[in-house]
Amino acid sequence: MQGLLRSLWTEPRPPQPPRRAWRDWALVGLFVLAITLEGTLRTDLQWRPVSVGFALVMLPALLWRRRSPLLALAIPIVASGAIQLLAGADPSELASTTYRLILFYSLTRWASGREVVAGLALICGSVPTAAVSGHLGGADIVGAFAVVFAAVALGGAFRYRARARMRELDQVKLLEREQLARDLHDTVAHHVSAMAIRAQAGIATAAANPGAAADAAVDALRVIEAEASRTLAEMRTMVRVLRRDESSAPELAPHPRLDDLRRLAGRPRVGPSVEVEIEGEVDDLAPSVGTALYRIAQESVTNARRHARHATRIEVSVAADDASVRLRVTDDGDSTAGRPVAASGYGLLGMIERAGLLGGTCEAGPNPGRGWTVTAVLPRTGAAT
Repeated sequence: MQGLLRSLWTEPRPPQPPRRAWRDWALVGLFVLAITLEGTLRTDLQWRPVSVGFALVMLPALLWRRRSPLLALAIPIVASGAIQLLAGADPSELASTTYRLILFYSLTRWASGREVVAGLALICGSVPTAAVSGHLGGADIVGAFAVVFAAVALGGAFRYRARARMRELDQVKLLEREQLARDLHDTVAHHVSAMAIRAQAGIATAAANPGAAADAAVDALRVIEAEASRTLAEMRTMVRVLRRDESSAPELAPHPRLDDLRRLAGRPRVGPSVEVEIEGEVDDLAPSVGTALYRIAQESVTNARRHARHATRIEVSVAADDASVRLRVTDDGDSTAGRPVAASGYGLLGMIERAGLLGGTCEAGPNPGRGWTVTAVLPRTGAAT
């Protein structure tokens, strides 16, 4: 129990709360209309000017409920308690003041642990204050606590759900970074091995033929310089990639290259056919770029076969120029039936993460007519700016 309380006390605010948008102003406007209508039409209001004025003055607290959730909650609670104790009036007799339930929800959804504890203390103190002033009976107190803490519990539930979702997304990104680090590690190891072998060959040639030592050294240095440049380019990319310690044995199979895209082509027994077209010079692409394009195309084709209803053809096209390589995977299936939303797909998230680590972009979405398209653009060198 002590550990649980300490964890609650040290809980930070959730990262990146949504910014104030037009929906917040629309919500305030809706409550202004509701408060005005209720204050005008109801005939059983005992403290009409106080109730309507209090509800309207406290309403802007909804606008900063995410940025300052404790302050947005504390001001209406303290003001309501002061009015009840000093003036004997009930400023919450309007049903429209239930907008404060949104503030209770926002407390546990967006506040830090310390702010949640302070807000709960204010809430617990406000109900007895209303009872002392004579505006709440015994049954009303029980009902008030039930409604308030239902809103508080709902905010906590949505907070936990958002955190679980964030952990899942982070896990997908880490797995994709780990895979990319493996690819880059093998590429760098290949270049370093080539440098070592060429240096050894130059030494052996010079020893066997002392007269040709100068030429052998120059030739070896040229090869080593070229391999070193490629190695440094790959290392600059690899140092930006998170790689976790791995206890399993290394993969011995060669990593796929862009030329391996042709293996995706064909017509399977079940499902749409796949057509692959490669244009431009792709032989000198950075290995990490070729592998990334293959992985993105493979994931896109798999998703199309799995989700594209009534699709008959999947087209994979690659176009390379002097600066970048563009991959486009499109199908002719039904783009509205059974397709996963682009932002929620873990496969797409991995593709976006891999493309971003290499300095490129990856996008996906429905076509204007039928079908779905995935587009990735990567720099030829794989070096992010």
